[in-house]
Amino acid sequence: MYLNHAPIAIEAGLRVVLTALPRPLDTSALINGFASISLAEMDGVKLQDRVDTKYVFAEERLPELLTALAFHYRVLEVEGVRGTDYRSLYFDTDDLRHYRDHHNKRTFRSKVRFREYLGSGLAFLEVKRKTGRGRTDKVRMRVDAIPTALTPDQALFVRKANGDDAPLVATLWNHFTRYTFVAKESAERLTMDLNLRYNEPDGSGALAGIVVAELKQPRTDRRSPFVQCMRAMGIRPAGMSKYCVGMIASGRPVKQNAFKEVLLRLRRIRNAA
Repeated sequence: MYLNHAPIAIEAGLRVVLTALPRPLDTSALINGFASISLAEMDGVKLQDRVDTKYVFAEERLPELLTALAFHYRVLEVEGVRGTDYRSLYFDTDDLRHYRDHHNKRTFRSKVRFREYLGSGLAFLEVKRKTGRGRTDKVRMRVDAIPTALTPDQALFVRKANGDDAPLVATLWNHFTRYTFVAKESAERLTMDLNLRYNEPDGSGALAGIVVAELKQPRTDRRSPFVQCMRAMGIRPAGMSKYCVGMIASGRPVKQNAFKEVLLRLRRIRNAA
C-alpha cells in the first residue's frame, strides 16, 4: 500500500481529496494529467511582491499530493515540456554576510543569484529581499549567461536593489528540477523543486528524495487548496533556504546552529524514505 491512511476530504465545498493509492504512481504521469498553462498566460501571476510559504517533505508523498491538486491547478508547459531544469550561482560578500544574516534571523536581508533556465537560453540576475512582515520582494535583469564575476552594470543593479555596495563574489552553485503550478481560481503560484544538488570548489552535496515546495501569494490565504492538502497530510510549513542548506551540504565551515531543526528534519525525511 503506497499510503496507509483512509481518504480525507478537506473542507466542505473544496474538491480536494487525498485518496489511498494502491501502488506507487509515476510522478511524471500524474503531472501530465494536469491542465497546462503557458509562459504568456502566467504574466498576470508574476507575484514579484508576495508572501512565500515553504514546505519540505519526502518525494514519496508526491503522488497523493498531485492526485489531490490536479483539479485546482494548471502546470507550466514550455514547448511541450513540463518541468524545467534550473541552475543558479549565488553571490555573497567575502565574509558571507548574506548567509550570516539568514542564520541570525535578520528581518531585512538580501540574496543575490544568477539563475538559468536550462534549454531555454534564458538567464537572469536576481535580487531577493526580505522586507519585513513576512514579505518577499524580487527584482531581476536579463543576462546573456551566468558569469563568475559581476560586471560593473550588474554590480550597480545589485547596489540599487539592496542598498548595499559591499563587493560580492561567487559562492555556490545549485541545480534542481522545478515544476510550476498556477491556481485556477486565485492569484497563486506553487513551485516544487526536486533533485536538488550543489557544488562549489571545496565540496559537493545533494538532497535526493526531498521536495521543496513554495507557495507564493499576494497575501496569506489558508483557503488555498495546497495549504489544505498539506494540513491533511500532516505537513507543516517549514522554512528552508536552499542557499544556506547548500552551504552546509557542500561542507563549508559555516555556523549552522540556527539550522539544526531544518537539518534534523531533512535527515528524518531521508532516513524514512
